Amino acid sequence: MGMSFDRYMRDMVQPMRDELTSIGIKELKTAEEVEEQLPTAKGTALVVINSVCGCAAGQARPGVARALGHEVKPDHLFTVFAGQDKEATAKAREYFAPYPPSSPSIALMKDGELVHFIERHQVENRSAEEIAADLTDAFDRYCR
Repeated sequence: MGMSFDRYMRDMVQPMRDELTSIGIKELKTAEEVEEQLPTAKGTALVVINSVCGCAAGQARPGVARALGHEVKPDHLFTVFAGQDKEATAKAREYFAPYPPSSPSIALMKDGELVHFIERHQVENRSAEEIAADLTDAFDRYCR
């Protein structure tokens, strides 16, 4: 066995990370990075809780990418990877109360406060287009 399972998983999830970072979304990989960025992000911040599941690939990430083509968008773009960067994800979720943990999910914050949240079940049951429409509505409401 030349490659460890951890390394295999890392290689497997890298394209799932790149899909978001390549469109300008900043990865927060540690609890410290989350604490530095989320509460102090002035204006609006999108936080994508990424995951390896099929609905992240088919709906959440493409929906986010499409939404970011909108003329109005958040000031800050962040992502944490559930199941991979566990401490960062746990820390980010502290800001999303009262919503229970789910991944993938998408949060919109304004001046450190949660203003809009798309839970996993709202990702699973909808298309990328519907998720993009949900997000752009929220951008229009909170990011102007």
